[in-house]
Amino acid sequence: MINANAKILRKVGDAEAFYFSRAFNSFTGQKANSLEEFMQKIKEEDAKCLEFHLHRKDFEKWIEFTIGDFRLAAEFRLLREQKPIGEDLRNRLWLLVSKRISELTKALLLPDRKKSERKKENSKSHFETF
Repeated sequence: MINANAKILRKVGDAEAFYFSRAFNSFTGQKANSLEEFMQKIKEEDAKCLEFHLHRKDFEKWIEFTIGDFRLAAEFRLLREQKPIGEDLRNRLWLLVSKRISELTKALLLPDRKKSERKKENSKSHFETF
């Protein structure tokens, strides 16, 4: 079974990617196949494009139903209710996504750290018996 954090951070296929539009039937030519790519595109896309998707609930739907991150989707819902626009919206979106990616990445690394700490403790106790 895939770790929930790894699942959220995974890259999805083009069929599940987020496609950016300026308006209905006005695709910008940009897509994101992962949260990491999504975060990068937030900085590149026009603010009107971001406003369009936020107010249509496109971001939160993609994050919740495709990526599987209910927590980040809820944070996007709260942001949408505050009705930010322009560069304020861009900066807040980017901050939410970057913080979440950082949290998920750290959580993925914790099991590896714990394993290495246990190995160190085991090697210490082994040498202490001699």
